[in-house]
Amino acid sequence: MNIFSGKNTWQDTLIRVLVIAASSLIIALNLKSFVQAGDLFPGGFTGLTRLIQRVCLENFSIELPFAPINLTLNAVPAIISFLLVGKRFTLYSCLSIALTSIFTDLVPSIAITEDTLLICIFGGMINGFAISLCLYVRATSGGTDFIAIALSERKNIDAWNYILCGNVIMLMIAGMLFGWDKALYSILFQYASTQVIRMMDPDGRRSTLLIVAEKDHVEEICEIIRQTHHSATLIDGVGMYNGTPCTMIYSVVEDSLVRSLSHQVRQVDQKAFVNVLRTEKVVGKFYRRPRD
Repeated sequence: MNIFSGKNTWQDTLIRVLVIAASSLIIALNLKSFVQAGDLFPGGFTGLTRLIQRVCLENFSIELPFAPINLTLNAVPAIISFLLVGKRFTLYSCLSIALTSIFTDLVPSIAITEDTLLICIFGGMINGFAISLCLYVRATSGGTDFIAIALSERKNIDAWNYILCGNVIMLMIAGMLFGWDKALYSILFQYASTQVIRMMDPDGRRSTLLIVAEKDHVEEICEIIRQTHHSATLIDGVGMYNGTPCTMIYSVVEDSLVRSLSHQVRQVDQKAFVNVLRTEKVVGKFYRRPRD
């Protein structure tokens, strides 16, 4: 059951704030445990912040706090997101950035393991899970995520792997400055994080529905699909075994809608046959829920 309806009621606002706070705390704990223990650069503006901290500490013996640097770096992407994606989305994302920055300075360092490979894999998975929590409530953890979502909104593309490539460039710079072993391990960390986000991002997964229904129920089923703001194509056919006229309803919808749509279709037509296919890519007009 989805506890977040996205209707901007006070209950949804409370859920968004609590989930964002939990996500920010997980990111901060991950930074002060796995990332710090492995001496990694996690990619994005968080990794850039750690890179700046490291440069100042190594070359000038100045230990800079995390929060001011991270907030400054996120200022420009936040403005771009405000203009291109949405006001509420950006404000909730700024809350995530602020809480992550504050928690990171407050949370004590906790060394869980010294195995760098385990740190890369599990630290990356935890980081991806925390970012996915933000995406679930229509927000983001900031930085390059703003860019990925803006590209997704404007160009209708899966931008997470492009962001991974951008992070690799930043990590190559870190490798030249502080050693290639940590940079290469950081790329593994970022890859694990990116794949978890791609798997869990509610707006990144789509499914194709092939619904075979009796003609008497087609209009009701089409109305159910229309309520999701998606469309469908009708293909007339004949059942092979009994020769009964039927219609196949072809539609592509968000993956999160599949369960509820299938249930509603079966309520309208108990004999309906529903085939769900994973859709890798959609080219053309496809409805995307507004982030706000």
